[in-house]
This record gives sequence, structure tokens and C-alpha cells, in this order.
Amino acid sequence: MRTKSLKKNKINVVTLGCSKNIYDSEVLMGQLKANNKEVVHEQEGNVVVINTCGFIDNAKEQSVNTILDFVQRKQEGLVDKVFVTGCLSERYKPDLQTEIPDVDQYFGTTELPSLLKALGADYKHELIGERLTTTPKNYVFLKIAEGCDRPCSFCAIPLMRGGHKSTPIENLKTEAENLAKEGVKELILIAQDLTYYGLDLYKKRALADLLKELVKVEGIEWIRLHYAFPTGFPLDVLEVIKNEPKVCNYLDIPLQHISDDLLKSMRRGTTHKKTTDLIYKFREIVPEMAIRTTLIVGYPGETEAHFQELKEWVKEMRFERLGCFTYSHEENTHAYNLEDDVPEEVKQERANEIMEIQSQISWELNQQKIGKTFKCVIDRKEGNYFVGRTEFDSPDVDNEVLIDAEKFYLKTGEFANIKINEAADFDLYGEPVN
Repeated sequence: MRTKSLKKNKINVVTLGCSKNIYDSEVLMGQLKANNKEVVHEQEGNVVVINTCGFIDNAKEQSVNTILDFVQRKQEGLVDKVFVTGCLSERYKPDLQTEIPDVDQYFGTTELPSLLKALGADYKHELIGERLTTTPKNYVFLKIAEGCDRPCSFCAIPLMRGGHKSTPIENLKTEAENLAKEGVKELILIAQDLTYYGLDLYKKRALADLLKELVKVEGIEWIRLHYAFPTGFPLDVLEVIKNEPKVCNYLDIPLQHISDDLLKSMRRGTTHKKTTDLIYKFREIVPEMAIRTTLIVGYPGETEAHFQELKEWVKEMRFERLGCFTYSHEENTHAYNLEDDVPEEVKQERANEIMEIQSQISWELNQQKIGKTFKCVIDRKEGNYFVGRTEFDSPDVDNEVLIDAEKFYLKTGEFANIKINEAADFDLYGEPVN
């Protein structure tokens, strides 16, 4: 007979999916710590909270497999309780409760107080931005808004996250000040759509106003922008990027496609010409800017001609950074009414073709960096290398700068000037200079 010990519960938070989920897990952990709970991130614990992703098929599959894995451990007596939260739970709670009943409780994306109660904790309203960060100490994700009001046909985010809701500027500045006191040097601003920021609170697009306040925070050296939307992009943001040294010459702006037919079907509110003109405007006002984008191939109705147009456009635009996804047919989205008519193998071939083109572009752009010196932040030591990034690179998705740790010593979390000696398609190699 298995006897229950009187040990104190250790809560293990497991995070799947995007940077917004990382942020949510950190807030949950901050609340638990404020309630004097022992909490860890992706380590051993007898109580498990799985923060799931429900965005596309691969992410959903990973989330379900993770839930099943911990339910199995529960049945074996290795963990006592399993709770599930996040986007998958928000979107499919009734189905999950039926299919995987051994989970103790399921919670949606807006049910943090209820989740805390189930964990024996109270929701503390006074914790403005206080959280247990899980990223390297020098950078954090700062979520400036929740939800999305955009009507994109392929996207299930509004189903899981609700409508757009901005966080007030003063709250975000307070959060940034607290993070700076903890040694954070880089803020990566995230939202479903950064460019919509402030419309609900201030009746205008206020991203530029927010940036002007955040640059005043002592200790913060880099501010990076993730997930902008092309339609209605507030051009005053470009002036802030150009004039404020703390705001990185970097923009992540998912463009998805370039064919007018598909952009219309995707309900993106833009055209081939408008999108191209916008990118040229970015480069005209901020010539140093590194632009990162993501594309979708295999969307319903994408013909070979549409794909060729996309390929030629990628070659023309020479984006500094680019990722490509295959279309995922998501129920309850507008595009779900269309026939998912591009075969899976064709989707994958098209994605591979785009990434081959981008790999060559990236290699050519990186060759131009050889002999130049860049201010880099050192994120970590891995094997025989210190791993850093320039202001033109986000963690995990962009170029890394590798410095031989057997020859040079660098402090992680600090900045260093690195001269680039060698370059591959997605990695740079260099050495520190004074």
C-alpha cells in the first residue's frame, strides 16, 4: 500500500508554445512564490501544471502528448496531481475533460485566480509585473497586451486569447523598473499585435509613447519589438527606433504571404504593393534595421503561380531573418470553410524551398559582417563556446555569435564588443576586442 508522505508540495510548471506562454508561466510562478509555495520550472515536482499551446497541429500534438505523459506518471504514483492550463485547454476543455479525465482540473487562459485557488494560493492583485523569470537573466519577454482584434482567416488566437486588451503604460514601466533592478538588460516586447497597442486605452496607437517611457528605465539597454502587424503600422514607431539608441534596429513583422488573392482570402487587409512599399519605407527611415518575418505556404487555393510569386518576392526583399510554416487547417477559423486543397507533401516542399532561398540570403548577408565589430550580449556558455547575440538578433530564432571559450573569457549576461572573423548561414564566429 502506498503511503502519503507529509512532504510539502513542490509545484512544477511546464511551459509549451510561444513567448506569451513563457510570460504567463512566469506570472503564475511569481504568484505562487508570493504565496510561499515551492515552485520550479520544468524540474521534478509532485504537483504539475502544464501550460499548453493550441495554435497549430504540431503544437496541439505536443501538448496532448505532454499531458498524457504526466497522467501516466500520476497513475504510476510519481506525481500526485496534474493541472492543465493555457491555449489548448481554453480551446478544447470539454473534449479534453472527456478524453483525458485523469487530469485533476483544466483551466483556460483567463482563469489564473481559479488555478491559483486549486493550488492552495490566493491571487495577489498588488503584484504588478512581479514574476519568476525563466529566461537567461539578461533578457525577458514583456507582454504589453493580451488577445487580438484582427480577423485573419487562418488564426485561432482570438478564440483562445479573446479580444485585444492593452496593459497601461505606467504598469509596464513599473514592471520594467522592477526587472531592471533584478539585472535584466533587454526587454523583448510581445503581444499578438504590438501595433494595435493603446487603441483600447488611449484611443490611438500608442506603441511609440510606450517606447519613449521604457527607454527612460535605468539599467535597460536594449528594447526589441516582436509581432507587429503590417496593416495600419504606426510610422512614428520608426522615428523612435531611429532616434533612441536603446530601441534595437530590429522588427519582427509576420507578413504570411504576398499574393493579392491569398492576402484577401487571409483577411490581412493589405496587398502585394502596400506590403512591399511598407518594407521599403522601413529601410528608408531606419537603414540599419534587421527585419524578421514569417510566411505561410500551402494555404487553401495556393497555386503554383502564387507560390512562384512568393519565391520571387522573397528573393527581391532579402529579409535579414525569415521563418516559414506550412498551413494548418484549424476548426472554427474563417479559413476552415475553405478546402484544404494543397497536399501535405507539397506544403512541406514549398516550405523547404523558401528556407533554402533564405539560407542563401542569410549566408550572403552574414559574409558582409566579417571584419566588423558588433556590441553583443552574452546569453550563455554552451560546450566550448560563449553564445552571444547582436542587436539584430532575437534569442532562439535568429543568428548567434559564437566565441571560443578555450581562448577567451566572457561574463554571461554582460555586453562585449565582438569582431566577426567567420560567418555561416545562421552563425557568426568572433573574438572580443577592447
